[in-house]
Parts: sequence; C-alpha cells; structure tokens
Amino acid sequence: MERPIISVSGLRGIVGRTLDPVLAVEYAAAFASQLEPGPVVITHDGRPSGDLLTQAIASSLLAMGRDVFQGGIAATPTTGILVREQQATGGIQISASHNPPEYNGIKCFGPEGRVLTAAAGEQVLAAFEAKSWQWKPFDQLGKCERLEHPHQAHLEKILHVIDLEAIRAAGFKVVLDANHGSGSQLGIPLLEALGCELFVLGKEPHGSFAHRPEPTATNLAGILPLVAKYQADVGFCQDPDADRLALIDETGHYLGEECTLALAVLHRLSQQQGPIVTNCSTSRMSALLAKDAGAPYFASKVGEANVSDVMIAEEAVLGGEGNGGVIDPRIGFVRDSFIGMALILEMMAKRNEKLSVIAQTLPSLTMQKGTVPVPREQLASALQSIQASFENDPADERPLISLLDGLRLDWPTDWFLIRPSNTEPIVRLMVEAPSAEEAEQRYQMIENLLLQAIASPS
Repeated sequence: MERPIISVSGLRGIVGRTLDPVLAVEYAAAFASQLEPGPVVITHDGRPSGDLLTQAIASSLLAMGRDVFQGGIAATPTTGILVREQQATGGIQISASHNPPEYNGIKCFGPEGRVLTAAAGEQVLAAFEAKSWQWKPFDQLGKCERLEHPHQAHLEKILHVIDLEAIRAAGFKVVLDANHGSGSQLGIPLLEALGCELFVLGKEPHGSFAHRPEPTATNLAGILPLVAKYQADVGFCQDPDADRLALIDETGHYLGEECTLALAVLHRLSQQQGPIVTNCSTSRMSALLAKDAGAPYFASKVGEANVSDVMIAEEAVLGGEGNGGVIDPRIGFVRDSFIGMALILEMMAKRNEKLSVIAQTLPSLTMQKGTVPVPREQLASALQSIQASFENDPADERPLISLLDGLRLDWPTDWFLIRPSNTEPIVRLMVEAPSAEEAEQRYQMIENLLLQAIASPS
C-alpha cells in the first residue's frame, strides 16, 4: 500500500507509512466540520496503534470545539450504541477491520448511531480534500470524558430482545475466538449472562493477533479442532472490531460467514414476518429463505451503509452482509457479531437441535470468488459486452440482469456478479451455484468472457 485508502466510508492505511497522526488529525477535523453541534464518541479495536490514534483524534476534536467521550477498547457495533446512548452528534471507531495489525483506520458514525451514509461521507471527503475546517480559539476548546461502562447499554439491548431463560436453560458450551481484538470486551459478559460455559481464545485485547484476523476457514484452521476438543456446542469467531461473525459447529466444521446471516434470517423469520435485506454480493440463501417464508426480500449495493438504507426504507426485520455481518434493527443499524451470537444460541435452544443439524436445512449452495485486473478505461465497455452476450438468449434461458452495483446476472439455480473495486484497477468476480463443480464451470465461463472483452475492446 503506497497511499492510504480514503473513501466515503472513512480511511485505512499502514501505521507509520500511509497513516500517521497528522492524517488522523486532519480527517477527524474534516469529519467534525460536517457535524451538527454536540459531542463525539471515540473507540478503538485494541490494535497497538489504537491509543496513539485515539489521542491524535481526540486532540483534533477538542481543537474543533467538540466535547469527546472516550469509550476505550470497544467493538464497532458498540460505538453505534454509545453515540445514541450519549446523545452524541457523531462517533469515530478506530479500526482496520480484518486487516493485519500494522494497519489501522477511521470509521465515522452519524448521530443515528450508524455508519455514515454515502452522501454524508462525500461531504466529509470533500472537506478533507479542501482542508476547509477552522480550529477554535483557546476559550472554545472541547473537554474530554472517559466512559466508565461503555459496553453496558449494548449488553442490555441484546438481553432485552432474546429469550434469556431458554438460552440459560440449554446450558451451552461455547468457544469464543476474539483473537485479541475488541470482541472479548462484550463477548464474555454477554455469553456469561446467557449462562454459557466459556472457552475464550484471544481474550486480551492487545491487537497482537494469534492468527490472521479475517475469520476464514484457512485462518481458523487451528481453532476448528478446539470446538470438538472442548465438547462445545458452537464456536464463535470474530474479526478484530467484532462486527463480523463466523461459525463453527459442534463437530469442528467451519460453517463460515455466509451461513451466519442465513441462520439469523431463518431464526428471525420464524419469530416475525417482515422484509429481509442483504447486499447484492451476499449468498442467495437469505433470499431463498425469505421466499420460503413468504417474506419480501430486497438487495442493496455492497456496503453496510447501503444495506442499512434499504432496511430503514423497507422496515426490515433483519439484514446484513455475507461477511458474517448481521444487522438487527432492534439493536441498531450496524453489523453486530454479538446479536449474531445471541440469535444463533436462541435458535439452538428453541429448536433443541445441534447447530450442524440446523445448518443442513439451509439451501445447499457453493460460492466461488476471484479478481481480474481490468484497466479502468476498459471497464464499462467490457461489462457492456458481457451483458450483451446474454441479452439475446432464448426467453426461457435469459438471466435477470441487474446493474445495481456492477453487473449481476441471475438464473433459477445460479448467479454471478462482476463488481469493480473502488480502490484498485480490478474487478471482483463472484459466482454461486448448487455445487462446487457448477460454480467452477460458471466462474470459468464468466472469467473467459471478461478476458475476451478486455482483449477485444469495442
């Protein structure tokens, strides 16, 4: 990474190379310049650079005349709760999500306690680029306050919406892999309140991760056998800022992140009818479950803020992204691993079934993902060429075409998405089909069409 990634959703970089205190100060000032009057909440995910960036950002906000509430080490969804709880005008979570420990970043929240919308993010980005903020004089500086119990409100919200007694009566054994991120700070008291016998891995939130932080099957290879070893009912694996959740069943089988949202959808629709929202790169499992339940389904552009926008507009009962990000509007419009854990345990308790058995009821689908380098100047014509190649198919074979976010084509049994990266000259390819063989065949077909379109631009 030769330069920081700066977008409408915040920024991310390598500390000491592409992200330094000066950049953090300036971005925080630009953010504060776009807020209504009021205090700002700051939290961080436990990375070694979190304290440094907290002090820099707090100084910037104080110099902008903002009072600051410091929540210390906390998960991203907790930040959203704190913004609302403290009646703040905004919030900043210092985190680089699933990136390695040398990275860090800034994610901004609006007064509703959710990640900034694209429109609000554009305003912050424009202010940052124009350096249009004004520092306050000595007698208008803000004050800083440390929050004593930053996780309590989030814990109480979750306990209020789930069947606490049913989960406690089940007496679950749980492996929690917080991987030395922020997840243990609320994960431990939540699971203890739910009456679980806990085996905690990576408890201390110091950010020196025990394994690569993205909770994929490869990165969790050392965790999988521990679930069976401890005779646990489930393994919960979080990313460093704990907005994503991957699942391991009682046999030590990796169910993954896509299944997290699908299982949460399955459970919520058994409790309450209503719309379901996922982004357009998420597994079709949730859409199929909604259809089976007679519930409306809506797709959004990729991005947490986009999912939340559609959820609010459609009054959804649940939404999220296939990266393990469950968004439950009863808690907030932020991806939240903690409500994800509570919903999974509640479902297991209510059904009195093993997680592996429940997972077998999900639609059987296989995803395949990859990237292809595409020069930006050739991207539009390449996508048009691929779209045109399917438009003349016989009516009964013609796919549904969506240009919501890139190019997505849907058939009855499978689909693919070609979506350009916002930060690199590449496109992301994603295919889902009933089997690995069918997914591979479809993927190869789409990749070949894309490569041909690049080689023979119109």
